[in-house]
Amino acid sequence: MSQTSDWTDKIPQAARDYLNGRRLDEVECIVADIAGVARGKAMPASKFKFQDRFFLPNSIFLQTITGEWTDNPSGAFTEPDMILTPDFSTATAAPWTADWTLQIIHDVEDQEGNPVPIAPRNVLKRVLALYEAEGWRPVIAPEMEFFLVARNIDPNQPIIPPMGRSGRRAAAKQAYSMSAVDEYGKVIDDIYDFAEMQGFEIDGILQEGGAGQIEINLAHGDPVHLADQIFYFKRLIREAALRHDCFATFMAKPIEGEPGSAMHIHQSVIDIKTGENIFSNPDGSETEAFMHCIAGLQSHLPAVIALLAPYVNSYRRYVPDFAAPINLEWGRDNRTTGLRVPISGPAARRIENRLAGMDCNPYLGLAASLACAYIGLKEKKMPKPECLGDAYMSAEDVPVTLGDALDLMSESAPVRDVLGEEFCNVYEAVKRNEYKEFLQVISPWEREHLLLNV
Repeated sequence: MSQTSDWTDKIPQAARDYLNGRRLDEVECIVADIAGVARGKAMPASKFKFQDRFFLPNSIFLQTITGEWTDNPSGAFTEPDMILTPDFSTATAAPWTADWTLQIIHDVEDQEGNPVPIAPRNVLKRVLALYEAEGWRPVIAPEMEFFLVARNIDPNQPIIPPMGRSGRRAAAKQAYSMSAVDEYGKVIDDIYDFAEMQGFEIDGILQEGGAGQIEINLAHGDPVHLADQIFYFKRLIREAALRHDCFATFMAKPIEGEPGSAMHIHQSVIDIKTGENIFSNPDGSETEAFMHCIAGLQSHLPAVIALLAPYVNSYRRYVPDFAAPINLEWGRDNRTTGLRVPISGPAARRIENRLAGMDCNPYLGLAASLACAYIGLKEKKMPKPECLGDAYMSAEDVPVTLGDALDLMSESAPVRDVLGEEFCNVYEAVKRNEYKEFLQVISPWEREHLLLNV
């Protein structure tokens, strides 16, 4: 069975506008792997219109970030094919390419037509289906932090800030400075232009506290749609940086002595029948459901830190005095807490989860945070008392190594039930392989301080 010749009628308006009066050359058929890296195939548009699906082996979800392969915990390594079908609502331009190209995210099913449970986008959909069964619809708004850095082609050399238009390197401790953003304004201009061509709405761009560190806020909306956007944005931002002789990195902690990059997640829940925020009563006061969500996040976030902080580098962000909460306290308009309640009206009442790193897979980061809130809604427990002071002084509430985080994930029955047992087994296997690889690397610190001193 083939695509009809008018398949472009099914794509978003922004993609049609991009192609207006032009001949489409190529289509990139992609999915996000465990790391959030785009995998798939590119094909001529003339071929794509006659092909309504294509195949990839399930082993793409068993590969570590270094390219090594993990044994499948659920059986032999036979690499059966999965069936990928285009989700035309995700079609968007790839405006940095030399020809006229569209990217399309594909749905991933097995050969019986069932969603593949280890595909990250399907994990998020699984969590949303649990909400829907209760008559709820989550709403999220992500904040994306990243660094622009000088080109680095030697991994043995430290990362340094990029050169600005003034001829000086980007400076640290310039949060919210407009002149700091202007230093790399051409990159920002390309980010805006690419986003517009791709049909993405940027809510705001600002300078963060690190040297060359930028934050982009996206408008609130559907979790899958916004995870798709973050997935696309990472590539868009990297391409914009490369045009101007620098790199964009989403590492949690790329530069020693600088703050890390987070992906703060603002989340609320809507009653599907009424369209009202279940966190607010008719008189505008906070509901018990609001408190239950906070309690769920406090109780179960430790078990999903391996998803929110997926690499050994992620835990370098969890250090005191670098604007990264390492606690599970909650507070109203308190940025020292891991769970912040921003100032808002009753309709926009929400919880901001500040623990996720920008290095996480966006589908899995959102799924993890929403899973904890869902469990809280079902358990109906109350949170600890609100933190009214400096929560940075609180005891550390989250694991500070990847190994400890994976241990907590493996022991949490509620989290594994919501995210799916098969997915959790595969994710743990991939991450333990990565952790084992890292432990075999001898660092410059060890050579400097241990070689002649111990």
